[in-house]
Amino acid sequence: MKEQNFKNHVQLVTGYHRVTLVGILLFLVASVNYLIKSTPENKYLASMLFLLSLVIVLMAWYLRIFALKAQDRAIRAEENLRHFVLTGKLFPSQLRMGQIIALRFAPDAEFLGLVEKAVKENLSNKDIKLAIQNWKADFDRV
Repeated sequence: MKEQNFKNHVQLVTGYHRVTLVGILLFLVASVNYLIKSTPENKYLASMLFLLSLVIVLMAWYLRIFALKAQDRAIRAEENLRHFVLTGKLFPSQLRMGQIIALRFAPDAEFLGLVEKAVKENLSNKDIKLAIQNWKADFDRV
């Protein structure tokens, strides 16, 4: 795998982010078009296709959100364990989830300093990522 850094750390899965989501969007647009242009005798079928497209949109949305929440919980646990191993204490309660997610890219040598700085200066996740000198790759999150 190639070296990961701030500019290329976002990972998109072509099959999901481009093919599936575009297909779902096209299905939604086509079902709306069919509903608008359908004759009275086809309104029921058009309505059912539109309803199906809405259900698919909601399913795709929630499946993605649920997967990200599970990844967030795993990252929080991993980074909290790393902080505990390095300091003997749990994470400061002031850290937000976005900050914790950004801190996973920091190597151990920079980690504790960035945790302190994130709490004191209320750094955004982007600021934390930009402050990292030696990027620690994470190829598991999508």
